[in-house]
Amino acid sequence: MSEVKVWIWVIITRNNTILLGLRKWAHGENTWAFPGGHLEFGETWEECAKRETLEEIGLELKNPRFATVTNDIFVEENKHYVTPFIKGEIDWEPKLLEPHKCVKWEWFEWDEMPENLFVSLQNLKKSGYNPFDK
Repeated sequence: MSEVKVWIWVIITRNNTILLGLRKWAHGENTWAFPGGHLEFGETWEECAKRETLEEIGLELKNPRFATVTNDIFVEENKHYVTPFIKGEIDWEPKLLEPHKCVKWEWFEWDEMPENLFVSLQNLKKSGYNPFDK
């Protein structure tokens, strides 16, 4: 039996759009996802979101706050994640700092995201969550 892990995704918004990266990493390759990564021992969810944003796009995450959470099971990979989503903003355009993990970053409207979304994002959409609802 595989252990359950915590993965933090960062929903970065700007002008009614969200930032997505095209994954190059083996787990979820060729799917679109938010910046994010594993929660490290002793970190808060917000600290993890800030660290991952800085590591992946080179920018400081402003106003990090809890958005929602999904329970994500990857049957084929035998992986199970509890996935908190942290919402925040950035001041500048993202940089591609981990080209071995991500092909590119792009801004998308929430209702016009690509179809090939990472499983956690598919589950987020199915839940009815919308980062632009008041």
